[in-house]
Amino acid sequence: MKHLTALFIGLLLSGTLLAENTSTIPLGLFSKGQLSNWQEKEFSNKTQYHLSQIEGIQALKAESNSSASGLFKAQRIDLHKTPYLNWRWRINNHLGAINEQQKTGDDYSARIYVVIDGGWAFWKTQAINYVWSSNTAKGTVWPNAFAGKNAMMIAIRSKEDKIHTWYQEKRNFLVDLKKQFGNNIQYIDAIAVMTDTDNAKGHAIAYYGDIYFSEK
Repeated sequence: MKHLTALFIGLLLSGTLLAENTSTIPLGLFSKGQLSNWQEKEFSNKTQYHLSQIEGIQALKAESNSSASGLFKAQRIDLHKTPYLNWRWRINNHLGAINEQQKTGDDYSARIYVVIDGGWAFWKTQAINYVWSSNTAKGTVWPNAFAGKNAMMIAIRSKEDKIHTWYQEKRNFLVDLKKQFGNNIQYIDAIAVMTDTDNAKGHAIAYYGDIYFSEK
């Protein structure tokens, strides 16, 4: 539970920003060189994050060497107005023969997770992790090895997907929330990106493109 617990504590202390009432809510405008209001949380050594050019596109590059740190942005978003989470990502490598459903293999070349803050009732904090899996089949859903059912993992990409290739993703986050937690949650409080290899002591490089919520 070490990764998510530390992030949740940070959210409780920092508060959130209220998103503007528009049909598209940008969170990570990496292609425009913007990293404002993104904060780093280190859990086990530092994953290196910086803006980098790749194939003529500016993106957020993450490189992890037996490390686990993430970038998160606290921002309150109304899912009834903008329920769709959109992002682009690519990875340079998979992580080999690890079991991602066990603590010893809870590592991902790339992941994006969305947090619903429980406030002072921290045990009510919930999260969904969209992960690029190395060994779990695409579409599989499972509870995080450290945080249990408060943080559900969803494999969006897997080892069958090509490396060195951009993929554009779109998820109806409101629908995913209802499927995983069964309650009618209207707001999210933060989003994070994380490339981590600390448990199995591996190495990974990933790139994250722009991240935003949209009405459609």
